[in-house]
Amino acid sequence: MTDYRRVYVPGGTYFFTVNAAWRRNTTLLTDHIDALRDAFREVRRRHPFVIDAMVVLPEHLHCIWRLPEGDTDFSRRWRLIKARFSRSIAPIETRTYSRARRGERGIWQRRFWERCIRDERDWARHVDYIHYNPVRHGWVRAVADWPYSSFHRFVRAGVYPADWGGVPEMENWPLGERDWRFRD
Repeated sequence: MTDYRRVYVPGGTYFFTVNAAWRRNTTLLTDHIDALRDAFREVRRRHPFVIDAMVVLPEHLHCIWRLPEGDTDFSRRWRLIKARFSRSIAPIETRTYSRARRGERGIWQRRFWERCIRDERDWARHVDYIHYNPVRHGWVRAVADWPYSSFHRFVRAGVYPADWGGVPEMENWPLGERDWRFRD
Protein backbone atom coordinates (compact mmCIF):
# COMPACT_ATOMS: atom_id res chain seq x y z
CA MET A 1 0.00 0.00 0.00
CA THR A 2 1.20 3.50 -0.77
CA ASP A 3 2.55 5.47 2.16
CA TYR A 4 1.01 8.94 1.86
CA ARG A 5 3.01 11.44 3.85
CA ARG A 6 1.26 14.60 4.85
CA VAL A 7 2.71 17.57 6.67
CA TYR A 8 0.66 18.52 9.70
CA VAL A 9 1.41 21.97 11.08
CA PRO A 10 -0.86 23.06 13.96
CA GLY A 11 -2.73 26.15 12.83
CA GLY A 12 -1.08 25.84 9.42
CA THR A 13 -1.99 27.35 6.09
CA TYR A 14 -2.43 24.87 3.23
CA PHE A 15 -2.98 24.89 -0.52
CA PHE A 16 -5.28 22.10 -1.74
CA THR A 17 -6.27 20.57 -5.05
CA VAL A 18 -9.34 18.34 -4.98
CA ASN A 19 -10.52 16.53 -8.11
CA ALA A 20 -13.72 14.94 -9.31
CA ALA A 21 -13.31 11.23 -9.98
CA TRP A 22 -13.87 11.68 -13.70
CA ARG A 23 -12.23 14.85 -15.01
CA ARG A 24 -13.22 14.49 -18.66
CA ASN A 25 -16.50 15.88 -19.92
CA THR A 26 -17.90 16.81 -16.54
CA THR A 27 -19.24 20.04 -15.12
CA LEU A 28 -20.26 18.40 -11.88
CA LEU A 29 -18.90 20.95 -9.43
CA THR A 30 -20.15 24.07 -11.19
CA ASP A 31 -23.50 22.44 -12.02
CA HIS A 32 -23.98 21.82 -8.30
CA ILE A 33 -22.21 24.91 -6.94
CA ASP A 34 -24.94 25.59 -4.34
CA ALA A 35 -24.58 22.08 -2.92
CA LEU A 36 -20.81 22.52 -2.78
CA ARG A 37 -21.16 25.89 -1.03
CA ASP A 38 -23.57 24.34 1.46
CA ALA A 39 -21.11 21.50 2.17
CA PHE A 40 -18.32 24.00 2.87
CA ARG A 41 -20.59 26.21 4.99
CA GLU A 42 -21.78 23.30 7.15
CA VAL A 43 -18.33 21.82 7.69
CA ARG A 44 -16.88 25.26 8.52
CA ARG A 45 -19.65 25.76 11.07
CA ARG A 46 -18.75 22.53 12.89
CA HIS A 47 -15.00 22.50 12.22
CA PRO A 48 -13.88 26.11 11.68
CA PHE A 49 -11.23 27.16 9.19
CA VAL A 50 -10.61 30.24 7.05
CA ILE A 51 -10.69 30.09 3.27
CA ASP A 52 -8.08 32.60 2.10
CA ALA A 53 -8.60 31.96 -1.62
CA MET A 54 -10.59 29.51 -3.73
CA VAL A 55 -11.62 28.66 -7.26
CA VAL A 56 -14.12 26.00 -8.30
CA LEU A 57 -13.79 24.69 -11.83
CA PRO A 58 -16.17 22.19 -13.43
CA GLU A 59 -14.13 19.14 -12.42
CA HIS A 60 -11.68 20.27 -9.73
CA LEU A 61 -11.05 22.99 -7.20
CA HIS A 62 -8.13 24.76 -5.56
CA CYS A 63 -8.13 26.58 -2.27
CA ILE A 64 -6.00 27.89 0.55
CA TRP A 65 -7.15 27.25 4.10
CA ARG A 66 -5.92 28.52 7.44
CA LEU A 67 -6.63 26.15 10.30
CA PRO A 68 -7.33 27.27 13.87
CA GLU A 69 -4.40 27.48 16.25
CA GLY A 70 -3.36 24.02 17.39
CA ASP A 71 -5.53 22.23 14.79
CA THR A 72 -4.08 19.94 12.09
CA ASP A 73 -7.13 17.99 10.94
CA PHE A 74 -7.69 19.13 7.36
CA SER A 75 -8.27 15.52 6.29
CA ARG A 76 -11.44 15.23 8.38
CA ARG A 77 -12.74 18.48 6.92
CA TRP A 78 -12.21 17.26 3.35
CA ARG A 79 -13.84 13.92 4.14
CA LEU A 80 -16.89 15.71 5.55
CA ILE A 81 -17.12 18.20 2.66
CA LYS A 82 -16.90 15.44 0.07
CA ALA A 83 -19.46 13.28 1.90
CA ARG A 84 -21.97 16.09 2.40
CA PHE A 85 -21.71 17.20 -1.23
CA SER A 86 -22.05 13.59 -2.44
CA ARG A 87 -25.17 12.98 -0.35
CA SER A 88 -26.78 16.16 -1.65
CA ILE A 89 -26.85 15.23 -5.33
CA ALA A 90 -28.65 12.43 -7.13
CA PRO A 91 -26.58 9.34 -7.94
CA ILE A 92 -25.85 9.81 -11.64
CA GLU A 93 -22.19 8.80 -11.76
CA THR A 94 -20.65 5.55 -12.92
CA ARG A 95 -18.98 3.63 -10.12
CA THR A 96 -16.11 1.21 -10.38
CA TYR A 97 -16.47 -2.25 -8.90
CA SER A 98 -14.12 -1.23 -6.08
CA ARG A 99 -16.24 1.80 -5.17
CA ALA A 100 -19.51 -0.11 -5.39
CA ARG A 101 -18.12 -2.87 -3.15
CA ARG A 102 -17.15 -0.27 -0.53
CA GLY A 103 -20.45 1.59 -0.82
CA GLU A 104 -18.70 4.70 -2.15
CA ARG A 105 -20.04 7.20 -4.63
CA GLY A 106 -18.01 7.81 -7.76
CA ILE A 107 -17.89 11.58 -7.46
CA TRP A 108 -14.50 12.45 -5.98
CA GLN A 109 -11.00 11.12 -6.36
CA ARG A 110 -10.31 9.33 -3.11
CA ARG A 111 -7.48 11.56 -2.07
CA PHE A 112 -6.51 15.19 -2.44
CA TRP A 113 -3.26 17.05 -2.94
CA GLU A 114 -2.06 19.45 -0.26
CA ARG A 115 0.94 21.66 0.27
CA CYS A 116 1.84 23.53 3.42
CA ILE A 117 2.36 27.22 2.68
CA ARG A 118 5.84 28.33 3.80
CA ASP A 119 5.65 32.13 3.86
CA GLU A 120 3.89 35.21 2.45
CA ARG A 121 5.58 34.93 -0.95
CA ASP A 122 4.58 31.27 -1.25
CA TRP A 123 1.03 32.23 -0.22
CA ALA A 124 0.89 35.01 -2.85
CA ARG A 125 2.09 32.70 -5.63
CA HIS A 126 -0.56 30.14 -4.74
CA VAL A 127 -3.28 32.80 -4.59
CA ASP A 128 -2.29 33.96 -8.08
CA TYR A 129 -2.26 30.37 -9.31
CA ILE A 130 -5.75 29.79 -7.91
CA HIS A 131 -7.20 32.90 -9.47
CA TYR A 132 -5.58 32.40 -12.89
CA ASN A 133 -6.60 28.74 -13.11
CA PRO A 134 -9.85 29.22 -15.10
CA VAL A 135 -7.88 31.08 -17.78
CA ARG A 136 -5.12 28.47 -17.74
CA HIS A 137 -7.67 25.72 -18.37
CA GLY A 138 -9.39 27.68 -21.12
CA TRP A 139 -12.74 28.23 -19.39
CA VAL A 140 -12.53 32.02 -19.77
CA ARG A 141 -10.25 34.60 -21.39
CA ALA A 142 -10.06 36.88 -18.35
CA VAL A 143 -9.90 35.99 -14.66
CA ALA A 144 -12.75 38.38 -13.87
CA ASP A 145 -15.09 36.41 -16.14
CA TRP A 146 -15.05 33.30 -13.93
CA PRO A 147 -17.83 33.53 -11.31
CA TYR A 148 -16.71 30.74 -8.94
CA SER A 149 -13.60 32.40 -7.55
CA SER A 150 -12.46 34.45 -4.59
CA PHE A 151 -10.83 36.76 -7.15
CA HIS A 152 -13.85 39.06 -6.96
CA ARG A 153 -13.41 39.46 -3.19
CA PHE A 154 -9.74 40.35 -3.73
CA VAL A 155 -10.73 42.98 -6.32
CA ARG A 156 -13.25 44.54 -3.90
CA ALA A 157 -10.49 44.67 -1.26
CA GLY A 158 -8.15 46.44 -3.68
CA VAL A 159 -5.60 43.62 -3.90
CA TYR A 160 -6.05 42.98 -7.62
CA PRO A 161 -7.09 45.39 -10.36
CA ALA A 162 -10.33 44.20 -11.97
CA ASP A 163 -8.52 43.40 -15.24
CA TRP A 164 -5.73 41.33 -13.65
CA GLY A 165 -5.02 38.19 -15.63
CA GLY A 166 -6.84 39.42 -18.68
CA VAL A 167 -4.62 42.03 -20.27
CA PRO A 168 -1.69 41.21 -22.61
CA GLU A 169 0.90 43.14 -20.58
CA MET A 170 0.40 40.73 -17.68
CA GLU A 171 1.20 37.52 -19.56
CA ASN A 172 4.85 37.66 -18.43
CA TRP A 173 4.23 39.19 -15.01
CA PRO A 174 5.83 36.95 -12.36
CA LEU A 175 3.17 35.60 -10.05
CA GLY A 176 3.20 36.76 -6.46
CA GLU A 177 4.99 40.07 -7.10
CA ARG A 178 2.45 42.41 -5.48
CA ASP A 179 1.85 43.80 -2.04
CA TRP A 180 -0.16 41.15 -0.15
CA ARG A 181 -1.26 42.95 2.98
CA PHE A 182 -4.85 41.85 2.43
CA ARG A 183 -5.69 38.87 4.63
CA ASP A 184 -9.34 38.23 5.43
